[in-house]
Amino acid sequence: MIKNAKYYEGRFSAIFYICSYLIFLFSLSLIIPIILCVIYKERDITAFLITFAITFSIGFFGRFTKRSTDIRLRGRDGFLVVVIFWVLFSLMSAMPFLLDRHLNFSVADAIFEGVSGITTTGASVISQVDGTAKAILYYRAQLNFLGGLGIIVLATAVFNSLGIGGSKVYLSETPGPLKEDKLTPKLADTAKHLWFIYVALAVVCALSFYAAGMNAFDAICHSLATVALGGFSTHSASLGYYHSSSIEMVGGVFSLLAGVNFALYFLAVNRRSLKAIWQDAEFRFYLSVALAVAAFTILSLYLTHTYSFQEAFVHGFFQSASMMTDNGLMTNDIDKWPTYVMILLLASSFFGGCVGSTCGGIKAIRFLILYKRSDLELRQLINPRAIYLIKLGNNRVSERVTNSVYGLFFVYLMFAGIFIWVMLALGYDLKSAFGTVAACMNNMGIGYGVTGSTFGTLSDSAKWVMSAAMLFGRLEIFPILIVFSRSFWQP
Repeated sequence: MIKNAKYYEGRFSAIFYICSYLIFLFSLSLIIPIILCVIYKERDITAFLITFAITFSIGFFGRFTKRSTDIRLRGRDGFLVVVIFWVLFSLMSAMPFLLDRHLNFSVADAIFEGVSGITTTGASVISQVDGTAKAILYYRAQLNFLGGLGIIVLATAVFNSLGIGGSKVYLSETPGPLKEDKLTPKLADTAKHLWFIYVALAVVCALSFYAAGMNAFDAICHSLATVALGGFSTHSASLGYYHSSSIEMVGGVFSLLAGVNFALYFLAVNRRSLKAIWQDAEFRFYLSVALAVAAFTILSLYLTHTYSFQEAFVHGFFQSASMMTDNGLMTNDIDKWPTYVMILLLASSFFGGCVGSTCGGIKAIRFLILYKRSDLELRQLINPRAIYLIKLGNNRVSERVTNSVYGLFFVYLMFAGIFIWVMLALGYDLKSAFGTVAACMNNMGIGYGVTGSTFGTLSDSAKWVMSAAMLFGRLEIFPILIVFSRSFWQP
């Protein structure tokens, strides 16, 4: 009993140490909004200073807690770290919104906005974004950026020196059925390469937005949100504010680029060839679906006389790319689009992008495996004695991976149905319930019906429910279910 008690004490001490380190990293990210408050002489600095003081103190002193150096985290502990930290991150992210007297947020508003930021959802309860302080606008974009690839993956870059099982955290945080694959032999190197590519793409995106006509501040904020597929904008009308085809094309292109597996970018750079990207079966499937959805949207907008062909091409391409990859930036008059087009785009948000990207949704690789399994089943019925294998490129998909896809697909749709039912029970119509759940659970951020213009129209109860939906979607459900299962806590 004493031995077991010491073992559990060591495990939880290690987990507390990890969380403290991550909180410390988050506190440092608040320095930039504080500097912006000083530059623009904004009174919102108090909210950031208080949040910084609290998070820095917890993180700094937590790093000095005594821990056993011979304790190594088990696989299940990674799930606990991820769930605990995302709950803590939600609370910390909400603090500046709650403490800012100019926003006048309730607790439900602040939590919703904070969770929306870190989960890269981009759904906002702020109705007049244009009048919001620049420090808050940047902070929202920064939350998108940190949550995009996962601050936990960033932390694994330095966990090698901590000796506390960073790989268990990484595998729990990284989405997708093939998460055991790593870019480099060392996990720390993997995280560093991922973040280098992530930051480089953000820089190129910011320069592109600036060249297309945005001012420097807007370009930076929109690049952080776009590369993270987060969707927070500096204007209530999102990209529609600019009335610029160039800006929308930049937004659409980088939405698609951010939906690609970042491991493929690393391979392309390392091999100095784009073949590594094109040869990937998931990428080809993802691109085919994206182009098909964009083509259908463009033709529908043109044939229904919603826009001229040039306008239909620009708006249709941008909006379909933004919604399918779960970015959530918007163009003009989207509420006036044909209903069947909007339902298609909302449904496409369940597809998302490639595994290993910053998108939400179920991910392309899972739909590809399901498609191949369905095709295999059809051929098996025609030739019962034949033996068929599911392959992605030249690699065989194992039964374990296939089963994990079945499980996630079922559980994801089941929880989507539960959340829609809860919204109906709270008094919302089916269109609003479906659109809101699709926006939140898929981390897409564009609502429909009563949430078409702002999520501030939701009741506090609905905001709490949708905050949970955003976390469930970001963590792909299973880590949360695992932590709350009885078997998880058994020795």
